[in-house]
Amino acid sequence: MDRPKQDGVRNRLLRLMPAEDFARLAPALETVSVPLRELLILPLQPITHAHFIEEGIVSLVADTVEGRIEIGVIGYEGMCGAPLVLGADRTPHTALVQSDLVALRLPAAVLRAALDESAPLRSLLGRYVQSLIVQVGHTVYANTDLTIEARLARWILMTHDRLQKDELILTHEFLAMMLGVRRPGVTTATHVLEGSGMIKARRGRIIVTDRDKLEDLAGDAYGPAEAEYERLLAQD
Repeated sequence: MDRPKQDGVRNRLLRLMPAEDFARLAPALETVSVPLRELLILPLQPITHAHFIEEGIVSLVADTVEGRIEIGVIGYEGMCGAPLVLGADRTPHTALVQSDLVALRLPAAVLRAALDESAPLRSLLGRYVQSLIVQVGHTVYANTDLTIEARLARWILMTHDRLQKDELILTHEFLAMMLGVRRPGVTTATHVLEGSGMIKARRGRIIVTDRDKLEDLAGDAYGPAEAEYERLLAQD
């Protein structure tokens, strides 16, 4: 298996690592393709690998008595397996592939050993985890105070950031699960956004047509977490 080269990966965490830390991890990094709806982390089960995402999106999902609701989104800016950085080996949350995924997979034991050996690596990944915590906090705010239309706008923006293309493969059923609302609510919200010229809705797809309007609708639920990621990771 060819070892990945640091200047050839897309994942921002891997690119930001000190060269010696990337060299420490590279022999154990394995490129994997993971299909839609696959579970990377099961609740309260040992986390066997960290996944540094190259393409696609993973949703962090909380399971409640009323169903699943998304609490966080991870794309090429981050890694799936944040509890490992904090010294935990499991989490009550699920990591669900939201868009066909390509990732560099790393055994948990290798990551733990590298974190023990390298303070710069601990600092980098710790700051990433802090940015993820901020994102989850803004998701709580959005789910508590925003209309379904504004929450949908924020979610589309976050997906748009990570996929970096205007056409998003999204069904109303999946959106309803991610937003924690009933499907008719998503259908109505989609019609509102389309009627305002923000998106075009097609069967199983959403096409972003006016990002500025989406940002205006999402308000301060979108932006602060993204800025915090850039601030924290700019230290490298």
